Amino acid sequence: MTGGVSGMAKWCGAAALAGALAMAAARLPAAEGGAIILPGMAGTTLDQEQAALKAARRQAEDARGRSQRLEQQATMARDEADQARRRAAAMAARIQESEADIQAAQARITIIARLQRAQAARLAARQEPVVKLTAALQMMARRPLALTLVQPGSMTDAVHMRAVLGNVLPAIRERTAGLRAELDRSRELRATAQQAADALARGRTELKQRQAALEQLEAQKRLAARDYRSNAGLESERALALGEKARDIVDLMDRLEEAGDLRDRLAQLSGPLPRPARPDQAQAPAPQQNRASSGPPPYRLPVIGQLVTGMGEVNDSGVRSRGLTIAAQGGAQAVAPTAGRIAFAGPYRGYGQILIIDHGQGWTTLITGLHRVTATVGEAVRQGDPVGVAGSGRPMVTVELRRNGRPVDIVPLVGLG
Repeated sequence: MTGGVSGMAKWCGAAALAGALAMAAARLPAAEGGAIILPGMAGTTLDQEQAALKAARRQAEDARGRSQRLEQQATMARDEADQARRRAAAMAARIQESEADIQAAQARITIIARLQRAQAARLAARQEPVVKLTAALQMMARRPLALTLVQPGSMTDAVHMRAVLGNVLPAIRERTAGLRAELDRSRELRATAQQAADALARGRTELKQRQAALEQLEAQKRLAARDYRSNAGLESERALALGEKARDIVDLMDRLEEAGDLRDRLAQLSGPLPRPARPDQAQAPAPQQNRASSGPPPYRLPVIGQLVTGMGEVNDSGVRSRGLTIAAQGGAQAVAPTAGRIAFAGPYRGYGQILIIDHGQGWTTLITGLHRVTATVGEAVRQGDPVGVAGSGRPMVTVELRRNGRPVDIVPLVGLG
C-alpha cells in the first residue's frame, strides 16, 4: 500500500511537472508577436530625435554644396587677396560640414541607444518564460535514470512525460523563434552602434584637420589684405567708444545704425554739378529710393546646430527673445549670415564676444555668445566668410536680424519653418 501511495505521489509529481512545462511553454511569446508594449517609450521623443538627424544631414549636404561652389570661385579669383578670402570661406564651409556630420553621428548614437534599451526590454520579456521552462526541464533531468527502472510507477511517469513533451516541444520551437529573432536584432544594433561611433570619430578627426587648415588660410588672407586695412584701427577705436557710451546692446546697435546711415548718406552724395546751359529747362534730380522699401538680404544661420529658442519666446528670466538661439558644437565655426560690413567686434557686457554686421539699406545682424572673433571692425565680409568661433562644451549662439531698428523673424528667410 505504501508503494502504491508512493507511486501515486510520484505520478502526481510528474503530472505537476508536465503541467508546469506546458504552462511555461504557453507563456512563451509567439514568434509573430513583435508588438510588446514597453512602458515609458514615447514615440514623440523618438520622432524628434529622427527629425534632428534629418536636419543635421541636410545641414551637412548644404555646407558641402557651399564649399564646392566657393572652391570653384576661388580658382577664378582675380587676385591673391580675393583668392585667399574665398578659400577661407570654402574651408569654413567644410568645417561646418564636419560639425553637421558630427551632429548627425551623435543623433544616430542617441537613436540607437534608445532602440537598444527597447530591445533589451523586449528581450527580457521573451527570456523570462524560457528561463522558467529551462528550470522545469532541469528539475526533470535531476531525476536519476536508475529510479525510473526500480521505483513503481516510473515507467508510467516516463511514458506520460514523453507524451507531454511530444506536444510541448513543437510549441517551444515555434515560440522561441521570436527570441532568436530578437537576439539577431540585438547583434545588428550593436554593429550599427559601432558604425555610428566610427563615423563620429572620423568626423572629429576631419574637423580638427580643417580647423588647422582654416587658421593657415586666415593668416594668408590677412597678409594678402593688409594694404586694404589702413583705417581699421581708427574705426575699431570709434566702435569701442560707442560701446562705452551705449546703455545696453540695443542702444549700441542703434548708435551703430545711426553712424552707418550717416556714412551711407555721405557716400551717396554726388560731386558739384556744372551749371546747365538752360537752367529753366533743367529737370529736378530724381529722389533717392527709400531705404525701407528694400527687401531682405539673402540670409543663413551663422553656425551649425539645433534651434533651442525662437523669436518671441520668453526665457527663464522673463525676457522675450528678439532672435534665434542655436545650440552649437563646441568650438563651432561662425560665418557671416550675409554680406555686409563689420560695425562692432569684441567683448560686450556679459554677452561674450559679439559681432554687429551692417548690411546696408537699414539691415543689421547681431551675433552673441562667441568665444573668439576673427573679423575686424571696418572689414567687408561676404556671406559665408569666417567671422568667429563659439566656445567649448555646448555653446549657445544667438543671432538677431534688424531692419531700421526693428527685430525681423529670421525663420522665413532661412527656410526653417
